[in-house]
Amino acid sequence: MEILLVDDDAIDRETVKRALSKNEYAPRLHEVCSAEEGLKAVENKRFDVLLLDYRMPKIDGIEMVIELRSRPNLGEMAIVMMSNSDDEVLALSCLQAGAQDFITKSEITPAKLHRAIIQAKKRFELEKKLYDSFCQVRELAEKDSLTGLSNRYHFEEALKVSIANNKRSQHNIALLLLDLDHFKNVNDTYGHETGDNLLKHVVDRISLCLRGNELFGRLGGDEFAILITGLTFANSATAVAQRIIQSLEVPIEIDGHIIQCGVSVGIAMHPQNADTAETLTKYADIAMYRAKKQGRNQLCYFEELMQEQFSRNYQIEIELKKSIKNKDFELHYQPVINTKSKEMVGFEALIRWPNCSLKSTPDEFIPIAEQSRLIDKIGEWVLDTAIKQLSVWQTKFNAELTMAINISAIQLVHTSLTSSIEQLLAKYHVAPESIVLELTETALLSQDEESSSRRIAQLNDLGCKLALDDFGTGFSSLSHLLNYPINIVKLDKSLLPQSNAEIRHLAIVKGIAVMASTIGLHIIAEGVETQFQHELCCQLNADEIQGYFFERPLSAVAIEKKWLQT
Repeated sequence: MEILLVDDDAIDRETVKRALSKNEYAPRLHEVCSAEEGLKAVENKRFDVLLLDYRMPKIDGIEMVIELRSRPNLGEMAIVMMSNSDDEVLALSCLQAGAQDFITKSEITPAKLHRAIIQAKKRFELEKKLYDSFCQVRELAEKDSLTGLSNRYHFEEALKVSIANNKRSQHNIALLLLDLDHFKNVNDTYGHETGDNLLKHVVDRISLCLRGNELFGRLGGDEFAILITGLTFANSATAVAQRIIQSLEVPIEIDGHIIQCGVSVGIAMHPQNADTAETLTKYADIAMYRAKKQGRNQLCYFEELMQEQFSRNYQIEIELKKSIKNKDFELHYQPVINTKSKEMVGFEALIRWPNCSLKSTPDEFIPIAEQSRLIDKIGEWVLDTAIKQLSVWQTKFNAELTMAINISAIQLVHTSLTSSIEQLLAKYHVAPESIVLELTETALLSQDEESSSRRIAQLNDLGCKLALDDFGTGFSSLSHLLNYPINIVKLDKSLLPQSNAEIRHLAIVKGIAVMASTIGLHIIAEGVETQFQHELCCQLNADEIQGYFFERPLSAVAIEKKWLQT
């Protein structure tokens, strides 16, 4: 048994040595005269028992006990405190600090000291077992079982402590929230076991980008968080985020599969952005969402305008839910004109939300409805209302009228879309060829491309006409004409020049019109606002035209009065 004796009084040390000499411990006794020397001694050698004087200069005995007990494995030794005082409060303080026994120096005899050492060593063994069990439980409570990182609970608690401490030191804290791009596709394509292995590989790569003093946690699923404290400059987190993004640009091979996994990073700073852990996390989440919206695989810092936009979007979402329940939307209809006959041949149905307190337009509230999946209910209402209105107008005025209806990317993947439209057509006695379903490139590029393709084929088989909206603005519009049964292309208004002086615009739109006509596509020019654009569309042999030059979208009542009365 190795014993370390720490006492600044040479006479007291001799008393202890004499008592130990009567036992088997004396040959393995090491003595020092201060707590500082004692701490150095335990760093260089392992001891089983520490005999420690309470009263010493600079660092007293209790302070040394606290220091040892804060070390890994509780300092790995039993501690017997010694003092000239027999004060019970002092004895209790020593035990509470982490000592296993307390003995007054006046009571030291070979037998009593031997008993104190044996009892302290046994108590320490029991306390060590309890401590190890506690560490195991804490490991389960604070660590993510898959990656070994801090879990959400531990990370959030650590963030709160860091912010509280930082209010005194006034450094910068960066909170990085990371979300893997398209991770769901990996699980759906290769299975959850491959997805779990991917997460482990990602953690390994990200860890190599860190210095080691950051806190790295997994909040759940494919969402991670990194806490960086003590930053001198607010933008220092940029370098860390950029290293992480670059590290994941190289594909990862798992079980023979080559997987490309990008990451979107949102960053919020304390104290610049927020004073509490909850608010800082919310702001980092908003920034991460913005990074995804801007194209994924990039970083984005939180800005005050983001919070304003987030709050507005949230309020719009709340109002949308109420308006869906109350059916508080309207459809307006824009006439579509045949370029040759100059007659109105149909309409495009366009949703309006007149009672929105925030005066939100479709360009704003439709994306919010898509993100919140409220577009499903809105889309059902639009289809029902538009087809019903077409039925009324075909019966009263002209059986040849058509109705164009926009279909969201979210709607397009639903298995019930085709059957729902088929039921509405039967309910209102409308022929499928009277309906033009307008699809955007976003819908055709949805994550579930297989479902989208299947649904488009079903709608084509049903007999509905399919139009590619905003044609000419996307990167792969031409490929869509080859891959999908598109009947109609709608030339985007951004392609239409304002005058003959815009030579490149003229060349592009003429080329597109010739190409579409050559492969037998029906051409509709939208956004026609001037006489020049009208005449140009006629020269391009566009089949139909719509735009403010002829009419802005109007209510059903206004359409009947202005366009359908004979």
